[in-house]
Amino acid sequence: MMHAPILDHMFLLPLPVAEKLIRPVIVYLVLVLLLRIFGKRELAQLNPFDLVVLLSLSNTVQNAIIGEDNSVTGGVIGAFSLLAINWLVVRVLFRSRRLTRAFEGRPTVLVHNGHVDKKALEREMLTREELLEVIHRQGFEGFHQVHRCELEPNGTFYVEAFDPSVADKRHTELLERLDALTRDLAALRAQPSGQ
Repeated sequence: MMHAPILDHMFLLPLPVAEKLIRPVIVYLVLVLLLRIFGKRELAQLNPFDLVVLLSLSNTVQNAIIGEDNSVTGGVIGAFSLLAINWLVVRVLFRSRRLTRAFEGRPTVLVHNGHVDKKALEREMLTREELLEVIHRQGFEGFHQVHRCELEPNGTFYVEAFDPSVADKRHTELLERLDALTRDLAALRAQPSGQ
């Protein structure tokens, strides 16, 4: 039985299963809380510094999740715990708007009526140049074209123009023409057939 020690080393748990289940749950909840505290910017734009932090963070919490255990079984239990707590949190948040707002926060208005809110930028630790880059990616030349720009809790940007887009204008025009055709058809049907 030469393979028995190898299998024992791979699959036997040096830690209790309950500890293996609880460790990832605690680390998950702490990370969610820390990301909530440190702001939406961490999710919005990953500059090289943010990327280094997130990569280091995963390595830093690895031992907190698995403890002194390098077994396959321990890794599987840890992965299961992370997926299970995430599934549970997503389900709970789906059912409760109040909890969703508490966990995720509210959108931050960065631009309103073409004017940049400097305090909001400071709060989210975004520079004017970073925001301008976001605006450019959305197809705007500058802030003067933006009616509203919000940084959503999930780190995405919502940008709304003052004027409707060309597609919106065409859609409105098409609907107006269809309404006119419908009125013309109704008028034709209303006329007596002998005329």
